Amino acid sequence: MYIIARMLLGVGILFCIISGAALIGELGHPKERAILTSLFNSSYFIGQITASAIALGTTNIPSNWAWRVPSLLQICPSLLQIVTVFLLPESPRFLVANDRSEEAAAILVKYHAEGDANSQLVQAEIVQIRETIKTEMEVSKQSWLDLLRTSGMRRRVLVTVFIGLFTQLSGNTLISYYSGILFQMMGYTSNYAKTRINLAYACWGLINATIIALVVTRFKRRHMYMLSACLMLVTFIAITVSLERLQAAQAADVKNRAAGIAALFFYFAYSPTYNIGNNALTYTYLVELWPYAQRSRGIGVQQIFGKLAGFFSTNVNSIALNAIKWRYLAIYCGWIFFEFCIVFMLYPETSGRTLEELTFLFEDDEFNEKTVAAVEKQIHFGDQTESSKQEGNPTQTQHRELV
Repeated sequence: MYIIARMLLGVGILFCIISGAALIGELGHPKERAILTSLFNSSYFIGQITASAIALGTTNIPSNWAWRVPSLLQICPSLLQIVTVFLLPESPRFLVANDRSEEAAAILVKYHAEGDANSQLVQAEIVQIRETIKTEMEVSKQSWLDLLRTSGMRRRVLVTVFIGLFTQLSGNTLISYYSGILFQMMGYTSNYAKTRINLAYACWGLINATIIALVVTRFKRRHMYMLSACLMLVTFIAITVSLERLQAAQAADVKNRAAGIAALFFYFAYSPTYNIGNNALTYTYLVELWPYAQRSRGIGVQQIFGKLAGFFSTNVNSIALNAIKWRYLAIYCGWIFFEFCIVFMLYPETSGRTLEELTFLFEDDEFNEKTVAAVEKQIHFGDQTESSKQEGNPTQTQHRELV
């Protein structure tokens, strides 16, 4: 029953992540979208801190309730979601795609224009969303086969597959789920000490991930991903060397306290190096990479390959650590270098543009030109009746400056 319950939780979280990431990205103000989607992922640490604190408090319970209490309390976040989900606004792009433009405009006025119904930003957004979705739907058949139909879509799938793999195979599952074995190798053997370190690590993760999320708009996506891979490689090499020195000391029946401290230091140093890319950018990048019609499917592909990678690493890590000790971390060093190469060769730059401008990122320029022409025509001529009361209409240049 416990295993089945865990499986149901795993399936349920997929729907929350896919719909939540897409909704936040589509609701967010263009200037705030990247920050909001990055904070969405960094909020994971709030749950990790809560879980670690509960585990710390129940560690000394001398019965099965030591694990039953943390498991039982997992119902609370789900109940909170059930109660509050009906308060969420709908995606403006979903509303426009279903011929409910007035409702979409009302939502954009509320969340993007502080209630100003005459906002030029909202007028420009509505026109751009409508024309882009119209053009997109003309070439989309709204099926999973669309993901492989064109070279542009196939590249999106390839990049998304690697994002899913890298989020789980960059050493984070080893650091998170098998920290107990690593702490044992570092010389921290008591359960209480391990739990306290885990709690401190979660708090540190929340701090650095939140800071990174708040400054994510200042840097290009590719640069952040490549910087993340480089720094992860450095920290993993340092952890590997430290653990090798510890094992050599144990073999010689001596203590190497400096190596243990160094291993723990770089264990904590790994957190921000991972969060720069695979935490802060995962859903920010996916929302920007995929056009509206295939966005949920694209995030779903990432989740599928992420779960497969997580399943693999979860079952392999403990066996490999017990068998080859520190040498297993050296394999991760090689994999992280491969990660850097993939980012450098395949990942496109997506920063500084609206979701509609990114819709045909890999497609022919004619699609973008068609959309831009339709937007300019609609802004200058289609809305003249409504905009004649104002001083003027936003031009394409003004629109880009606004968003």
